[in-house]
Amino acid sequence: MSSSQTHALPSTSAEADAFLSEPSPGLLESLSQLEGPVTVLGAGGKMGLHICRMLKRSGELLGKEIEVTAVSRFRTLRGREVFEQAGIKTAPCELEDEVALAGLENSPNIIFMAGAKFGTSDQPDLLKRMNADLPIKASKRFPGAKIIVFSTGCVYAMVTPESGGSRESDPTEPPGIYAQSCLDREKAFTAAACDFGSRVCLVRLNYSTEFRYGVLVDICQKVLLGEPVSLDMGWVNVIWQRDAVDHILRTFTVADTSAKPLNITGSGIHSVRDIALGFGKLLNKPVTFSGSEGNVAWLNNASTSHKLFGEPPTSLETMMEWTASWALQGGEIYNKPTGFEKRDGKF
Repeated sequence: MSSSQTHALPSTSAEADAFLSEPSPGLLESLSQLEGPVTVLGAGGKMGLHICRMLKRSGELLGKEIEVTAVSRFRTLRGREVFEQAGIKTAPCELEDEVALAGLENSPNIIFMAGAKFGTSDQPDLLKRMNADLPIKASKRFPGAKIIVFSTGCVYAMVTPESGGSRESDPTEPPGIYAQSCLDREKAFTAAACDFGSRVCLVRLNYSTEFRYGVLVDICQKVLLGEPVSLDMGWVNVIWQRDAVDHILRTFTVADTSAKPLNITGSGIHSVRDIALGFGKLLNKPVTFSGSEGNVAWLNNASTSHKLFGEPPTSLETMMEWTASWALQGGEIYNKPTGFEKRDGKF
């Protein structure tokens, strides 16, 4: 059981952010060897605050100062005051601006979270600028650093549930320009490892979920509102966001000049139909469906990261119970559907 599971469930978004930012003993052991400050590029999104707060909290528990700087435009989900209230330095920055990027403080540890996703499949120029060109600029700005790079499990081809999911050694066959642009991001930082000796880990995440956002929230809300749940993508991986952040931060210990990818997700492959029916019971609502399960889906096998860091402690059943409880109390949601059911890569 994770340490966060020993506490009462949150009832406000502020409490949820604290709940999702609590480090595990294993992470504390990993970060005890981390030297120098950490700069988080693109920290203003759905996971950035939890990344920064978990780093900061880890330093406090270890009795060492981990200086964390959140870099973002702070125009979308998170304002800079939320970070500063948690003792995190902020650096408002338009990362595409090379002068502004050059003006950031040097840092030996980088977490690269910047990128474009939602509603961008019909904007190839934006995807190229943010997901291909910007990584080249950022990788050159911090040569020789340890760099954790956020990518996606959607760079693989779809596979059958029986396969157990795509492994890091499997070929990449990204459908759609979004997934291709994420592969371009990986290539930029792989080149930096070769050219500058940067120590890189490419994190292929699939799919992180919490109270306000994620695949489970998408399905839960459909059931709660009496809307049909799509079965077009019949199976999924999910990982609780606290567990995902914990494992991602531990990749500082494996980042090296080989710039290898590492799948980060939860245990098992889960049926969307079964998840929906489970929410029906938790919410006491009838469940309807649209479409039908295909033979393949975007599925990842995270056995390598689980061997390194342990199995993620939060079970699917617990995630669903927490998600349903939050929904029944009318908790805030971000209203940003993941689009997990889309098979053409057009998120």
